[in-house]
Amino acid sequence: MGSSAGAGSGEFHVYRHLRRREYQRQDFMDAMAEKQKLDDEYQKKLEKNKMIAEEQTAKRRRKRQKLKEKKLLAKKSKLDQKKPQEESDQSQEPQTSEEEGEEEEKDDDAEESSFVMGR
Repeated sequence: MGSSAGAGSGEFHVYRHLRRREYQRQDFMDAMAEKQKLDDEYQKKLEKNKMIAEEQTAKRRRKRQKLKEKKLLAKKSKLDQKKPQEESDQSQEPQTSEEEGEEEEKDDDAEESSFVMGR
């Protein structure tokens, strides 16, 4: 006589498929969690590298700005040193307004770009 309370022989295959699907689901979830962890680590690494790059850029920008200011200061001090010499030269020989205009024209001619051969 057979047992009516037990599972039939066909039920084992159903159980086996359910168990296999559950294991696959758990493996998939574990793989997704691992992938998410790796993605988060990668994003943190990118952010860290970006911050380091920004710090280096800011440091170089400050250095360039400091050098630029130093050059400008040196140029100003050089012009300030020339001014007293020029003023003493001008006080010895006063120029007329006509001569000053000619001198300005000479400066303007020097600033013009010349692309004619032989100039």
